[in-house]
Amino acid sequence: MNDQLLKIAITADPELPVPPRLYGGIERIIDLLACGLDQRGHDVTLFAHEKSESRVKVVPWTGKNSRSVFDVVSNARLLNRHIKEGSFDIVHSFSRLAILAPIMMTRIPKLMTYQRAISPASVRWGRRLSGGSLCFSAISRWMVQHVRQEAAWSIVPNGVALSAYDFVPHVGDDAPLVFLGRIEPIKGPHLAIEIARRANRKLVIAGNIPEEWQAWFDHVIRPLVDGEKIRYVGPVDDRQKNMLLGSAVALLMPILWDEPFGIVMAEAMACGTPVLGLKRGAVPEVVEDGVTGFVRDDAETLSDLVGKLGALNRFSCRDRVAELYSADAVVSGYLNAYRSTIRRQQEID
Repeated sequence: MNDQLLKIAITADPELPVPPRLYGGIERIIDLLACGLDQRGHDVTLFAHEKSESRVKVVPWTGKNSRSVFDVVSNARLLNRHIKEGSFDIVHSFSRLAILAPIMMTRIPKLMTYQRAISPASVRWGRRLSGGSLCFSAISRWMVQHVRQEAAWSIVPNGVALSAYDFVPHVGDDAPLVFLGRIEPIKGPHLAIEIARRANRKLVIAGNIPEEWQAWFDHVIRPLVDGEKIRYVGPVDDRQKNMLLGSAVALLMPILWDEPFGIVMAEAMACGTPVLGLKRGAVPEVVEDGVTGFVRDDAETLSDLVGKLGALNRFSCRDRVAELYSADAVVSGYLNAYRSTIRRQQEID
């Protein structure tokens, strides 16, 4: 089983191409996984947005909106047709569970990966309808703490392609702090500014502003951006992200919501850049406190720790990503989940 090459169908939500142009963390992970599986010799078919440019075979969705009943039905029918014709060994869904409805009661092994909040009802529904042919995975232990009793879970953290991030072993004394993420209250850009001002350090803010939060940005964030101590540079592409994270003394992660993983933390650590984060969601899992950053309960305490960042070893940040959050780790983790799912179905049969 461990040496068997598999024929794998992977589904993504239809809203964004794989890989994404700018924003799209889940789509980035799907592409990393699909390409990694392909490199290991597995036969991968990706069901995704029509403008997807992944290196594997892409079947474009006909429906464009994962929240539209009509589009979900259309995509579910498309998937069902290809699965019936394709002799796949396993179907791996990163999309809505409803997409699997037509094949739910079939014997083909299925893996559902949650990258968002998990509904216990959806897990119970999937288990009952699939007769055990559907297994589940999540990207952090924190995500499954309230549904652990509902199913057997594989935990496969998100990751990054190490080759895409240049390791920077040392930064200057005047290196800035960086905030990288959507510009909205739950991501904490206002707290990032507070931390930087308390610590008397420069801050670079990067990320897109959702339309519904433009007024908040204009009222709360823009007045504090002076172009010198506090800069806002807008959305960044992969090349700019690499340069920005590598040049920073630390990434600020002052989130005000329970982040399921937070891929930007792995991206920063891949560059050798430690993370200062609030103790929410999976942040304490991803960041090893006192080794690859500091995790605390409030912004004021984090600002006090900016002066201690020099005691952290940037090599340790890169090593943690190589071990736990690299492309190889992601691919190996999902291959183990695939084989466990296939074995489970064989036992049922």
